[in-house]
Amino acid sequence: MASDIQMPGPVCLIENTDTQLAVNPEALKILSAITQPVVVVAIVGLYRTGKSYLMNKLAGQKKGFSLGSTVQSHTKGIWMWCVPHPKKPNYTLVLLDTEGLGDVEKGDNQNDSWIFALAILLSSTFVYNSMGTINQQAMDQLHYVTELTDKIRAKSSPDENEVEDSADFVSFFPDFVWTLRDFSLELEVDGQPISADEYLQNSLKLKKGTSPKDKNFNLPRLCIRKFFPKKKCFIFDRPTHRKKLGQLETMHDDELDPEFVQQAADFCSYIFTNSKVKTLSGGIQVNGPRLETLVLTYVDAISSGDLPCMENAVLALAQIENSAAVQKAIAHYDQQMGEKVELPTETYQEVLDLHMASEKEAIEVFMKNSFKDVDHLFQKELAAQLEKRRDDFCKENMKASSDRCSALLKDIFHSLEEEIKQGVYSKPGGYHLLMQTMHELKKKYLQEPRKGIQSEEVLQTYLKSKESVIDAILQTDQTLTEKEKEIEVQRVKAESAEAAAKMLEEMQKKNQQMMEEKEKSYQEHVKQLTEKMEQERAQLMAEQERTMALKLKEQAMLLKEGFQNESKQLQREIENLRRSMTKPSSPCIII
Repeated sequence: MASDIQMPGPVCLIENTDTQLAVNPEALKILSAITQPVVVVAIVGLYRTGKSYLMNKLAGQKKGFSLGSTVQSHTKGIWMWCVPHPKKPNYTLVLLDTEGLGDVEKGDNQNDSWIFALAILLSSTFVYNSMGTINQQAMDQLHYVTELTDKIRAKSSPDENEVEDSADFVSFFPDFVWTLRDFSLELEVDGQPISADEYLQNSLKLKKGTSPKDKNFNLPRLCIRKFFPKKKCFIFDRPTHRKKLGQLETMHDDELDPEFVQQAADFCSYIFTNSKVKTLSGGIQVNGPRLETLVLTYVDAISSGDLPCMENAVLALAQIENSAAVQKAIAHYDQQMGEKVELPTETYQEVLDLHMASEKEAIEVFMKNSFKDVDHLFQKELAAQLEKRRDDFCKENMKASSDRCSALLKDIFHSLEEEIKQGVYSKPGGYHLLMQTMHELKKKYLQEPRKGIQSEEVLQTYLKSKESVIDAILQTDQTLTEKEKEIEVQRVKAESAEAAAKMLEEMQKKNQQMMEEKEKSYQEHVKQLTEKMEQERAQLMAEQERTMALKLKEQAMLLKEGFQNESKQLQREIENLRRSMTKPSSPCIII
């Protein structure tokens, strides 16, 4: 999607009907056209808390996402609006507005948990919107965060060190922004003013104690602290009189509370400046088609009764993209060879050199467009296709050379063959005349350019086909003695043997060149794969170091607050992460 193209309004991305989640093909079609990296902002919260107003603000519009002025929840499912990013050229801002949680009309709130989980899995910034202050009621309403361990998997198989799967959540969860609407408290502690972020930090402090009540108090707070890499808070005054809230779409900023207008502007500015591109493990930036695949993979998993799994989603995406990467690489190879190769080539090495240069670029194209190629299966597929194309080019080169040489011989020796038919050489002295003529014609043939690698072989095959005719002329030439005829026969045999030896030597040389090319090809694959694996290893280490820093920071806070047990649990996660960071990388082998 180019930066000047904008959706006129939101469309439903994931429909929630009769407790079933289904993906809307129209929305997928829109995503498939967005080639730019996407910044995905999702908003979740109880119904009728003004989520849609904030999302419309981010879209730069007054209308779009349904606000609704009654207590009936408007948004069913997850709605999507893709707009050009207002601060980052060549990026697309994808806004996801979720149906209101806790809608009494729906009865079964099972889908609330899935909507909450999908919003987290798809976004790079997750906005939780609630009314009033952060009190226990607000935390109880955020119980969905405590259910995430039963809704989301980071890895497809359990950790061998028995560390909770949720230990990896912080490595791929979005940043967390809590928006507090109609906030009426003064932001202060012990008479000292505090920021909204400090207010959130204080609200997430744990309570000492082991009773069920204490555990219920601590669990959502602990989940928010451990799962989300970055936490931010915004407070909003009531925008206008309660009776006018239903008219927000039509009201101008000067009709709203000035504090609210400024707070909304600050919120939008923060989102535009700080929300990151949606990125997967390995530093893979998500664009429209990749987001489309994630949506399909997660919803398919939920619909089939499985848990949406980050690792599986990335692997499913890798399958699609690595297959496409092979095709891109082959297309590049074909284009390069089509532009550079003019058949027939003068030497066998020439076509091999052109192949190797094009192959090197093709591997580079594959490496640039592929990721998580488990067991290098797609690279092996690329290698096999490139090898076949090399062999095909070699065959085409031989055929082009044979065809040209055969045509040249037919043209050059045509007059000679006519003269033989007419008996020009069937007379005394005719044999020497024939040898002289053939010598001149062979010289003319050998001087012709661009005959290719089959030049000698085609010539010898032609000459061999004329041996019986030449021998007949030799034997009937009355000017030659029997001795001279025998000498001439031996000379022809020696010439033929010499030519055969030369062709055998040439064949051995070709085989040697092909063996050297195969070795160079293998080494090129290994070289580029090694470089890519080193880059991926560095990327993984950087991600693990960021995760480690977050866990160490949280552990330090827990210790400072006096929560030894929680700190010990985090210590196990930290030790497990350290082990994976020091694990030696697997050797680079392509067979």
